[in-house]
Amino acid sequence: MRQVGSKRERTLAVNASGALLAEGARFNEAISRLSQTTFVPKGIYRFRSHEAANRHAEDCLVRGMARLAATRLKNG
Repeated sequence: MRQVGSKRERTLAVNASGALLAEGARFNEAISRLSQTTFVPKGIYRFRSHEAANRHAEDCLVRGMARLAATRLKNG
């Protein structure tokens, strides 16, 4: 087996530090940006098949892109 990279385990901090707070804020910001670009509303979805799940994802993407285009057209 070949190992690529390594995982650093974080130690638990008794007292909060500014560096850890900044790292947490960066992570939160990255996650919030990610959810804005996927166009899939929050929630738990259950599908009978992969085709139904793919159809739902495509519908969300189309609606989100149309909404984004309308917003850009209106503002630009």
